Amino acid sequence: MDSTATDRTRPTYARARVPFVCDAGAGATGTAASTRRREFLKRAAGSLLLPAFVSPLLAACGGGGLDGDSDGETVVVRLASADNFRDVGGADGYPTADGRRVKRGVFYRSSALTLSDADKATLGTLGIAGVYDLRTPGEIARAADALPAGTAYATINIDGTSDYLMPAPASAVEAVAIMQTRNRGFVTSESERAAYGALLTQLASSSSGAQLFHGTAGKDRTGWAAALLLSIANVPLDVIVADYLLTNTYSQASIAARVDAIRQQGGDDTAASAAPLFNAQASHLQAGFDQVEGSYGTMTSYLTQGLGLAQSTVDALRARLVV
Repeated sequence: MDSTATDRTRPTYARARVPFVCDAGAGATGTAASTRRREFLKRAAGSLLLPAFVSPLLAACGGGGLDGDSDGETVVVRLASADNFRDVGGADGYPTADGRRVKRGVFYRSSALTLSDADKATLGTLGIAGVYDLRTPGEIARAADALPAGTAYATINIDGTSDYLMPAPASAVEAVAIMQTRNRGFVTSESERAAYGALLTQLASSSSGAQLFHGTAGKDRTGWAAALLLSIANVPLDVIVADYLLTNTYSQASIAARVDAIRQQGGDDTAASAAPLFNAQASHLQAGFDQVEGSYGTMTSYLTQGLGLAQSTVDALRARLVV
């Protein structure tokens, strides 16, 4: 799903107020779901979520102040030609359930790196030594990465197919079901598990420089990879979901452009049916976590049994991720 930004004029070092998008479906049902997610996390990570624990993301959803500057603002690097580029560690380093923080500047995630010259120069200042492209060969052929000189490049085809073809759902409900199935496939598909296992193994073994991984929109394949890393770091699941939803903020303009293009071609009903394919919804990611619980019981079992990671690999990733 290509959500490349249309403005490719210059990079911006934005001292921006970064909104943390919350699940609009909260309430009695949301509370029950949150309780279940927290219980799953406790089993997965083997650590206790203290009742007083409040993260910056959850505080931004309605309870307390943001970490960072006194005015609640943080400094983030934005790439105009790769709108969903961001640090896996968040704006200030996500807090973990055991009182530590995710280290920034280690792993980055992004939409496709079809970069302007200015954005390529900006990327070159961040010490990124390696890029992992998670797209299919067809997607890469249509929009190849443009990287700073000297950056190592590798492809890991998560889908395991020659190309990704955009579905044409008959309704928004069907589109949501498609996205939930896609996220469950990251757990149930043997080839996709092998691909994620290869990605995490290579990220753990990278000895120098930061690493970046990306898909096309930087939402689904990329979002699952980021969710796994944050899970390994012992970031609370509520925060992981909120981080996933930030795609709706970072890629707001390009999402709207894609939906509008469909509207121009097929009308309002067709656009409304397709919109969930481009938006991040909590239920999409939650479907993947529910599948982990259903198939493996805990995230640890999914990582070691499902993805085939050695415990030493998980430990190496955690050591790189937290401070």
